[in-house]
Amino acid sequence: MEKQFDILLKNRIIFKCFLDQTPKEDLFRIPNGFKNNIWWNIAHAMVTQQLLIYKLSGVDFDIEEELIDKYRKGTVPDGVPSESEFNKVSEYIISTVEQMQKDYAEGLFTNFESYITTPKVGLETVEDAIAFLTFHDGIHLGAILAIQKVLRA
Repeated sequence: MEKQFDILLKNRIIFKCFLDQTPKEDLFRIPNGFKNNIWWNIAHAMVTQQLLIYKLSGVDFDIEEELIDKYRKGTVPDGVPSESEFNKVSEYIISTVEQMQKDYAEGLFTNFESYITTPKVGLETVEDAIAFLTFHDGIHLGAILAIQKVLRA
């Protein structure tokens, strides 16, 4: 599992760089042909981790439920986030993976509820869910790179 956590953390560091280095107007802009923006993809990746790992294990979230409700599957960007919300997501994008790694090492995720993801990947264990998160984060990194390319054109 160490490799899975390493991959997740590396991807989240890339997400954090986007938050730190991309002009805010570009983070929140939805280009023609897209349904979301760079910001939403990053916040959504973080929220999905909480839902797939913590909720399916019956463990309390590490983040506010209002963020989960705002960025879960099926949502779309809803304006510009407040400075407080921006700062929270910016902090959580890495800290949630670090906390998940600690919680996993402590055996916190013992009661995992199986789940079928949107791409029809069956998750039977928390290890399956962690592996899926690397795939999921990669999908959203690809979306971010596509949005960034369109914004620079």
